[in-house]
Amino acid sequence: MHSGEEQDQKETETGMISKIMKVIEEDVNPYLAMHAGGCELLDVDDGVVTLRMFGGCSGCPSSQLTLFNGIIPIFREKVPEVKDVILG
Repeated sequence: MHSGEEQDQKETETGMISKIMKVIEEDVNPYLAMHAGGCELLDVDDGVVTLRMFGGCSGCPSSQLTLFNGIIPIFREKVPEVKDVILG
């Protein structure tokens, strides 16, 4: 990859991370706060977002349902570049 292409890729990744952080802050965490929980971004790798759930959501048996029925659809709508969301 040429340095110009590398710079473009870094700018694209930075923009995507900014969008992800905004979605977590404005959409996902208020949704999870209804259950006394929240999440934080751990990693973004090739469009795959890794989140850590905390508070009431940490270790909750329904956390996978929350991920698939609540969090992933929010990301698909707000940040189409996200390929998948997993829990870390």
